[in-house]
Amino acid sequence: MKITVIGTGYVGLVSGVCYAELGHQVICVDKDMDKIRLLREGGVPIYEPGLQELIASNTAAGRLSFSADLE
Repeated sequence: MKITVIGTGYVGLVSGVCYAELGHQVICVDKDMDKIRLLREGGVPIYEPGLQELIASNTAAGRLSFSADLE
């Protein structure tokens, strides 16, 4: 399934990463380009145990991506 998550705060980012971990194709969208840049570079704007590792593995697998553009 293809899923778009709007917002990369605590709820949106964790939800999107979990959907990707379940095997779905996920794009997380946020209007804050600095946050998107951080996520694309492997950083994490919030603290949640294990989140950074899940972002890295799902991004590498091609299931998770980040964008500032809803189009």
